[in-house]
Amino acid sequence: MRALEPTTRVALKDSLATIVREAGGLASSFRGDQLKFWTKHGDSPVSEADIAVDKLLRERLTRLMPDCAWLSEETEDNRARLSAARLWVVDPIDGTRAYVNGRTDWAISVALVEHGRPTAGAIFAPLEDGLYLAIAGEGATRDGVRLAASASDSFDQARAAGPKPMLGELAKSAPGIIAVPKVHSLALRLARVAADELEIAFASKSSHDWDLAAADIIVQEAGGALTTLEGETAIYNSVEARHGALVATSGARHEPLIAITRQWRPRGALHESLA
Repeated sequence: MRALEPTTRVALKDSLATIVREAGGLASSFRGDQLKFWTKHGDSPVSEADIAVDKLLRERLTRLMPDCAWLSEETEDNRARLSAARLWVVDPIDGTRAYVNGRTDWAISVALVEHGRPTAGAIFAPLEDGLYLAIAGEGATRDGVRLAASASDSFDQARAAGPKPMLGELAKSAPGIIAVPKVHSLALRLARVAADELEIAFASKSSHDWDLAAADIIVQEAGGALTTLEGETAIYNSVEARHGALVATSGARHEPLIAITRQWRPRGALHESLA
C-alpha cells in the first residue's frame, strides 16, 4: 500500500471530515414524514436523501481528488474503475432501512482505496456515534479522540453483534459472549470494534465494498482486524465489489476467533445460513 505524504494526510483528513459532516447534515435535513423512498433491486430501500447525498459526495470528493475513480451504492457502476490506481468508495447512507424508519443507527461512509486496500476512511453517524476518521499509518479517531480496540483475547463477556445465526454458532464455542442488538448500519457496526464498544462484529455474505472499506481501515488503525471467516484480508475494487462473510475484532482476539470460524466452512448448510 502506497503511503500518503504527511502534508497530504493532514489535508485529506481535514477535507474528509468537512465533506462527510456536510453530507450528514444534508441527510438529516430530509428526515420526516415527507421523505420519499422506494425499493430497488434486491428489495433494498433507497430514498431521495440517498441520491442527494451521493451527488454531493461525488461533487466534493471528485473536486478533492480529480484523478480518482468512483464506486458508490447509488451510482451506476463504471467498470473503468478496475484499472484505476485509486478510487472513492462511498455509501451515501449506510443503513437506509433504518434511516427511512426513523432510527438513528445510520451513517455516511467514505473510503479512499488504493491498489485494493483502503488508505483513508470516514464514517459519520450524526445521530449516534459522531465522526470516525482514519488515515493509513496515522491511527483512528472518533470526534478527535484516539481509538483503540480491546486488548483482551478473552471471549468471556465479549460484546458481539451481527446476524443471529452467526452469533448463535459462536456462542456454542464461546458461551460467555454477550449478543447485542442489531446495528443497522454495517459500517457503524464494524467501526464500533475500533471504539471498543463491541469486541466482535460480523458481516454476512454479499456485503459490498461500500459497506466495508471505510470501517476496514478504521478498525485496522485502531489495532483490530477485519477479515474473512478464514482470516484472509479483504480486497476492494474487484469486478463484483462483493464479499463473503466477514468478522471484525481486536488484534489479540482475532486468531482465536478465526480458529473457531474456520471450522464453520466445511458445514455447507450452516455456511449458507450465515447469509
